[in-house]
Amino acid sequence: MATNAVKSKKSTPSFDKTSARIWFYSLLLTLQYGAQPLISKRFIRREVIVTSSVLTCEIAKVICALFFMTKDGTLKKVYNEWTLVGALTASGLPAAIYALQNSLLQISYKNLDSLTFSMLNQTKIFFTAFFTYFIMRQKQSIQQIGALFLLIIAAVLLSIGEGSSKGTSSADAEQILFYGIIPVLVASVLSGLASSLCQWASQVKKHSSYLMTVEMSFVGCLCLLLSTSKSPDGEAIRQHGFFYGWTPLTLIPVIFNALGGILVGLVTSHAGGVRKGFVIVSALLVTAMMQFIFEGKPPSLYCLVALPIVVCSISIYQKYPYQVKKKEL
Repeated sequence: MATNAVKSKKSTPSFDKTSARIWFYSLLLTLQYGAQPLISKRFIRREVIVTSSVLTCEIAKVICALFFMTKDGTLKKVYNEWTLVGALTASGLPAAIYALQNSLLQISYKNLDSLTFSMLNQTKIFFTAFFTYFIMRQKQSIQQIGALFLLIIAAVLLSIGEGSSKGTSSADAEQILFYGIIPVLVASVLSGLASSLCQWASQVKKHSSYLMTVEMSFVGCLCLLLSTSKSPDGEAIRQHGFFYGWTPLTLIPVIFNALGGILVGLVTSHAGGVRKGFVIVSALLVTAMMQFIFEGKPPSLYCLVALPIVVCSISIYQKYPYQVKKKEL
């Protein structure tokens, strides 16, 4: 009994330290999620070539991940155990998908207000659930299915509100739809697919979050570089230069986004999906608050109606997971 008491006392500080670390990562990711759309709109000029900002962000992720692996002493072990086939199997396809998703998000940032972007971006939870079931056969509870339908309703409300509130000209409405709403929704589909593939890879390959970040960023950079041979962005880079439209302030959202990618892996590995769900809900509130404070622009009526629906749907989805029945055991 005395020995157990001693062990309990010794383990308490370690538990408290882990809990504090989880809260710290979650708080940072909440702020990053919530502030990213606003910061990107403010510091990335419309002239900036999307591929240049995405490539720079991926390079920043690699540098940050290598730094943290060096700091925690896992870099040498990862280097000795790393294989090309294993890396391509675990990270190749998700990396290519995420690279395309990031490009679509960059386009959407410039054509939607921050709150609408953040809320539409949450539909990736629905697509993550869909692809997780399709790939991993992970079932959903009735409450979770209901929450996903609520999320779809909110997305429809936002689409209607955004299309009707940004002016009356058909040109503006078409630009918002094709360069704002559709890109972020397609990016959500891609995010759900890539997230499910990463879950499969982590369970099979047991990759650390830092290693996955390095591999996926590297592959993503290769895909983007190959795409520049024929893409409009590639032509723009050859004509105007890689850093066309950049200012020193452009580095702020780029590095901010890179650190967010690191934090996503840390929160998921340390706390799991439930804590990440709370982060997503909190980030919506952060975006709304920051948009009102810094832009002086209150959300539209459709956003006000959709916001509690999004919050409720995500909260229900996280609170009522699927329970395995005795017959299934």
